[in-house]
Amino acid sequence: MKQLLIIWHSVTGGTAQMARAAATSAAAESGTTTRLLPAAEAGPEDMLAADGYVFATPENLAAIAGMMKDFFDRCYYPVLGRIEGRPYASMICAGSDGENAARQIARIATGWRLREVAAPLIIRTGAQTPEAILAPKEIASKDLARCAELGLSLAAGLAMGVF
Repeated sequence: MKQLLIIWHSVTGGTAQMARAAATSAAAESGTTTRLLPAAEAGPEDMLAADGYVFATPENLAAIAGMMKDFFDRCYYPVLGRIEGRPYASMICAGSDGENAARQIARIATGWRLREVAAPLIIRTGAQTPEAILAPKEIASKDLARCAELGLSLAAGLAMGVF
């Protein structure tokens, strides 16, 4: 059975909602198992055990969140040369942009020789003031549906052997 690993970090709850939506729909796909794992708890052994990945992070200061960067730092060299060709997608929870965080993930995935199977999913909350940026987020149902579709697509692709 194939395993989809969804690695996430969230401070205000937005990215957590996105990751859960992807995991819930992916878990409905027979032929795969789905594992939802916080970035702080994820390690090289988790990466090696999975057949595909979703990386979900907030964008902070035009970059991936520090905890997500920490995950990539801890895992990069231990799995280098051991996960080539595996599929991945990314989800970014951003205030108004998100593109640079998506580029950072793509550069790391390129180094690992992962295969991007979906365009980065960037959900923009519109938060621009310090108060709005730090406030708990509520992701719109239409956006959560997009996250669910991404999770299901990856799980189905793994189950069918497409990826």
